[in-house]
Amino acid sequence: MQRTLISQLPGRVGEQVELRGWVQAIRDQKRVQFVIVRDETGLAQVVLPHEDPPTELNSLISGLSAESAITLTGEVVADERVKLGGLEVRLQELQVESEAEPEIPVTAESALDKRIDWRYLDLRRPDRRLIFEVQTTLEHAMRSFWREHGFIELHSPKLMGSASESGAELFKVDYFERDAYLAQSPQFYKQMAMAAGFGKVFEIGPVFRANPSFTSRHDTEFTSVDMEISWIDSHEDVMAVEERWLEYVMANTIGVHGEQIRETFGSDLTAPSVPFPRVTLAEAKELLRASGHEPPGEGHDLDPPSERALSQLILEREGHEFVFVTDYPTTVRPFYHMRHPEDPTLTRSFDLLWRGLELTTGAQREHRYEKLLEQARDKKVDVESIDYYLNFFRFGAPPHGGLGFGLTRLLMQMLNQDNVREVTFLYRGPHRLEP
Repeated sequence: MQRTLISQLPGRVGEQVELRGWVQAIRDQKRVQFVIVRDETGLAQVVLPHEDPPTELNSLISGLSAESAITLTGEVVADERVKLGGLEVRLQELQVESEAEPEIPVTAESALDKRIDWRYLDLRRPDRRLIFEVQTTLEHAMRSFWREHGFIELHSPKLMGSASESGAELFKVDYFERDAYLAQSPQFYKQMAMAAGFGKVFEIGPVFRANPSFTSRHDTEFTSVDMEISWIDSHEDVMAVEERWLEYVMANTIGVHGEQIRETFGSDLTAPSVPFPRVTLAEAKELLRASGHEPPGEGHDLDPPSERALSQLILEREGHEFVFVTDYPTTVRPFYHMRHPEDPTLTRSFDLLWRGLELTTGAQREHRYEKLLEQARDKKVDVESIDYYLNFFRFGAPPHGGLGFGLTRLLMQMLNQDNVREVTFLYRGPHRLEP
């Protein structure tokens, strides 16, 4: 018999079906036995009269443990008294595929670290599964927009012979008779694609940062979402693409999961309107000071409290949850960000904040070889170690720019979660390499 999913039961009333899933709960009463079965689509109530003396099937149910994997057959019956969809399955046969040990080591109330220790059990919860259903829809919508607008997908190497952005936060690995490094970003290779004439590219893939931070938004391996576009006039062109892309992605995801997200996570999402508000970093700091919040001093990025305060100010002033913060000083941006012609102490760069969290870092890149070489030396970058990268700009490169952000940060904000660990399939941090 072909397997029936629990979500398909309303269309199978009066028929015999085969269900395959896990034991959610057992109610072994004197006159009747109930088994709540869970599969990837929902819960179903299975019922069996409790005979006297007990039948072999009665004894099998009495010995079941929660989370055992089972296969059962039975007849689907409509009963409006049943809370699970007004249906139940009257049991005929039951097979235990894999018996669970009687003591489950983790529950929804367990500490986060313990839940990660037993991540596969934690992920059996329907709300945890929803996280990854949303992630799947998000990525599909991202790719749909990119393909509709002529982007090419890249899969850049994750083993590199030198740093991908800077000498800090690198993981060194043995690579035959030399050292290699895990990629911090696909940045250099996105730019190579621009020099190759690809025009518009994207990548969704793993990146690695040897960051010893233990905050709720940092990890040592995460999924980076990147795009790069050619023939731009300024970083404004990159922001214009991102806001239209996010509007599309959010609208599609809300259309599929919006009600579930609201009911499960208490997050009421609306697709953002475009254009998003924009403020320079200097303007942002003036706004914060005027509101009574003291941001970091000149030459410094916004800290997390300032990001949250600024987002709240923009929401009150503009009615918008997103805000681009632009024109960061060269002191806090990498050497390849293009500098403002009017003020070379500033870069044509931006961050995107959503609900008080930095989602995106982006910029127009410097595409002129001599300028790039000069900026690298000015930032004390070892140019010999990135000679391969600088070569990308020796034979005609278009004006270009792009952005990157961590997928888990977007999910964390969408789903009203407190930590990227909740929305990462298997988290990696300074003290976490298992499971």
